[in-house]
Amino acid sequence: MNKNGLVYDVHEKPPFGKNLIYAFQQLLAIIAATVLVPILVDPSGEYLSQAAALIGAGVGTLVYLLFTKFKSPVFLGSSFAFISPLFTGVAYGYLGIILGSVFAGLVYIIIAIAVKFAGSGWINKLMPPVIIGPTVALIGLSLAGSAMSNVMNTSTSTANYNLLAIIVGVVTFLVTILVSVKGSKGMKLIPFVLGVAAGYVLAVIITLIGYNGFGSEYCRLVNFAAFETIADFNNWLPNITFVGAINELSTGEILLDGAGVLSVLLAFAPVALVVFAEHVADHKNIGSIIKRDLLEDPGLHRTLLGDGVGSIAGALMGGCPNTTYGESNGCVAITRNASVWTMFTTAIMCIVLAFIYPVMVFIESIPGCVVGGISIALYGFIAVSGLRMFKHVDLDNSENLFIVASILVTGLGGLVLNFGGTFESPTVQISSIACALILGIIVNLVLRPGKADVKKEVSYENETEETMFGVVQTDMPKDEDEKSEKDSAKEKSE
Repeated sequence: MNKNGLVYDVHEKPPFGKNLIYAFQQLLAIIAATVLVPILVDPSGEYLSQAAALIGAGVGTLVYLLFTKFKSPVFLGSSFAFISPLFTGVAYGYLGIILGSVFAGLVYIIIAIAVKFAGSGWINKLMPPVIIGPTVALIGLSLAGSAMSNVMNTSTSTANYNLLAIIVGVVTFLVTILVSVKGSKGMKLIPFVLGVAAGYVLAVIITLIGYNGFGSEYCRLVNFAAFETIADFNNWLPNITFVGAINELSTGEILLDGAGVLSVLLAFAPVALVVFAEHVADHKNIGSIIKRDLLEDPGLHRTLLGDGVGSIAGALMGGCPNTTYGESNGCVAITRNASVWTMFTTAIMCIVLAFIYPVMVFIESIPGCVVGGISIALYGFIAVSGLRMFKHVDLDNSENLFIVASILVTGLGGLVLNFGGTFESPTVQISSIACALILGIIVNLVLRPGKADVKKEVSYENETEETMFGVVQTDMPKDEDEKSEKDSAKEKSE
């Protein structure tokens, strides 16, 4: 490991064969969320498809890496924040989807230009560790429900609750952490690959014995019927968004009109303003992991341009606007592999595999409980990374305490701001994480703590210890403790 505790630093290139495995691991980390967005928005697959979303994620990531000069190990994937706007976009066909993504990307580009001239120092003042730390932790904790619904097999209905799925999910998680902590040097770099492999094999065994052998639907954890669609070559070509838009224009079947343009603008642009905050939080998070300030180098303006233009480019291919992925950051944190070449390879792999339908079917056949098992580690590391970002903030200071409390409670409590439509289907929605961050910033500005207070630690080595009440000074230096213990042992022996 280098001085930053990384096995592979940002600029280092792993050996080709190993890098393919590391990239596949990143793919496993991001694929569930990436392909879930088109499923939720357009289950029929008329306008959005899973394979196309994967292509969009790969293209978006490549654009991002180019704009950030290959200095930021970040992956872009389908954004859950744009699920509600995408319903509006789909209502106006392919052109509505593309236009919405362009509006969202332009918001990022405008902010990037402003940051280029004004600098990024205001970000640190507006969002110090006492704000950004709890927000990053919130991103991980808010995903905990998704991980558990996958583990329990209740993501679609509580009626599907399955104890066997829980067992498989827990085994997946245990294998992942055992490999990560106790495995060899090589194994520690691919804990998710080995964890998913163990969980998948166990799920296949349960399915073959229980479902295929005894006809028990309860034991059907792997859906082998999905492989029957491989013979239909109509499924092999992804539903590329810009191709669909060209067909709309050529046939004259255009659903987008003047009112539709305004509706799409109002649906996508405000959400992009909100996702900007998550963009900053994710880059602060990965920066703390790799011990670099990415807002300074390559610079916030470059990361924003990469995210904005990458989102537009990705949507032209897969329809879904992209965002930086905390799952990818969690994978970097656990494996200590921050190589941008792994991200580059993952992006290429996403594009290539999307055209190899049998591989897509295999990946899609991985049970939700297996995905949930590795998500425990992924989402947990996101949360812990956020907690570490403000571990030195003095929470005995009531100002800091109120700021952290406002973020965690409103975020975990699910406060959202809806504008237009109904509560279940609003025209515009500001997510709970964004609401929590905004409230934290407001509380910080109202209380004006000046700067985050840091709990002072004793500078003498071995004279402090960390307890449940914080860092405290011990009664005597460590060498005196050892001397006292030796004297006591001597007295007992005599």
